[in-house]
Amino acid sequence: MAHQLTRNRSAPGPLLPGLAVLRHYDRTWLRGDLLGGVTVAAYLVPQVMAYAAVAGLAPVAGLWAALAPLLVYTLLGSSRRLSVGPESTTALMSAAAVGAVTAGDPDRYAAAAAMLAVLVGLMCLVGRLVRLGFVADLLSRPVLIGYMAGIAVLMIAGQLGKLTGLTIEADDPLEQVAYAARHLPDVHGPTITMALAVTLGLLVAQRFRPSWPSPMVAMLLAAAVTWLADLEARGVSTVSDIPRGLPTPGLPDVPLDVMLELALPAFGIAVVGYTDNVLTARAFAARHHEHVDADQELLALGAANIAVGLTQGFPVSSSGSRTVIGDTLGVKTQLHSLVALATVLVVMVALAPVLSTFPNAALAGVVAYAAIRLVDVAEVRRIARFRRSELVLTATTTAGVLTLGILPGIGLAIGLSILDLLRRVARGHDGILGYVPDLPGMHDVDDYPVATTVQGLVVYRYDSPLFFANAEDFRHRALAAVTDAERATHEPVAWLLVNMEANVEVDLTALDALEDLREELASSGTTLALTRVKQDLRVDLDRYGLSERIGPERIYPTLPTAVAAYSAEYAARHGRPPEGAPH
Repeated sequence: MAHQLTRNRSAPGPLLPGLAVLRHYDRTWLRGDLLGGVTVAAYLVPQVMAYAAVAGLAPVAGLWAALAPLLVYTLLGSSRRLSVGPESTTALMSAAAVGAVTAGDPDRYAAAAAMLAVLVGLMCLVGRLVRLGFVADLLSRPVLIGYMAGIAVLMIAGQLGKLTGLTIEADDPLEQVAYAARHLPDVHGPTITMALAVTLGLLVAQRFRPSWPSPMVAMLLAAAVTWLADLEARGVSTVSDIPRGLPTPGLPDVPLDVMLELALPAFGIAVVGYTDNVLTARAFAARHHEHVDADQELLALGAANIAVGLTQGFPVSSSGSRTVIGDTLGVKTQLHSLVALATVLVVMVALAPVLSTFPNAALAGVVAYAAIRLVDVAEVRRIARFRRSELVLTATTTAGVLTLGILPGIGLAIGLSILDLLRRVARGHDGILGYVPDLPGMHDVDDYPVATTVQGLVVYRYDSPLFFANAEDFRHRALAAVTDAERATHEPVAWLLVNMEANVEVDLTALDALEDLREELASSGTTLALTRVKQDLRVDLDRYGLSERIGPERIYPTLPTAVAAYSAEYAARHGRPPEGAPH
């Protein structure tokens, strides 16, 4: 019995995919989820305290911002392993956005940061409603690598005061670096020693013991050294008071004009945070042959950010480092996030006095370590080996972030990605197809010198979807293919058969180009025919009226049927089949 198979491209998954997984929980997963959850929490606590400083907030804001995502993403996220919460890039972007609208008022600053998270969440939810999951693909790999390298430099520049003990009297990141360089003799020895020790220790631990909660170990050791050597008396500052308990939920009190000023930065943070979220989730899903729903990730990230904003936090996204640790320790589901949540709550309620002894220099060392890890030197080398133009994209993006700022740098990064895409598709590869002995099908004659073509027929393929940016290039090169064939064979071309396999839908400009091509060919006695025309494209051709002008009998679903039709017409006219036609 024959069965009709159809594809449902828009069928949604469960609204609460995490809960759906937990309902079918396998007890053999429990050990990995418990061990991974506790270890991720031990890694998370000092890390998010450091990221709060990057965002320009008190360390406790990082802990508050970590709570809601651990619960919300467990329910709504489509990745079983992703760790969502405060992370370096969104923290730095938040500092840039909030600092521009609060004029140094700490109370207004904290409220604006929380409202920024709410706006980021709303942007993601709107994106989910209009199915903008493809936004994650707007940043090409070279651009993303360059962007992260620029962010790394900005992160370290912003922590120079805490790393060195200097009072940095500059706002621009490059000026901050220059100021620190000019005042190297004034660097506070114990502070920079503490920061360097933590940074180097974390790098070594990452190299040899990547699954260890090394930031927590480093912070505890730094606190112990500070107490034993009485470093506070020698000028090494500590976090000081960490409030016990949980944040008070509520909508941040922010004036409407400030909210409007934060809207554009919120969009930028949403794009970058979501891109990072989906790319990280996909990477780990691929390792375990799992699936990530890009639109569901918009919903999950949006809900997590709104929850964070209502609990006095700042914008969040995924953490690659915490996700790596969980995956290394064998987590199987988002139950590990619930375990991490419970662990963090215990720490906040029972161990707040211990957290208050953490040296600020050590937290800055954690930030420096995270920044260094953002610079993917191996990937830059791979890009350089692959294509120089892609390396230029990477370097240009880095320079743009450093000179223009974070948010304009996002626009530059997206713009460069789109321009790179347009550059590729606006001048696509093309080819004349012919038959190759002992090789089925038709192939580019430039790739196979022994290929032969069919007498009087040019089979032309343009390897890019037709649209406004390449329509004229397609028309010009298709005409050139006919002209070149006539010069090479010293006889007229009867048919130009265009292989349309690269096209699903086309715009009006592309259809205009096809019509112009048909008219120019007809004026010289050449017939235009199309093959491998998909149904969506056929609908566009019909709507434009081009199907009727070309002739329905000149539009074919496959290459063999098109070539056979040409051969039959040629034989009827000349009394013999064309040379080179398949038998």
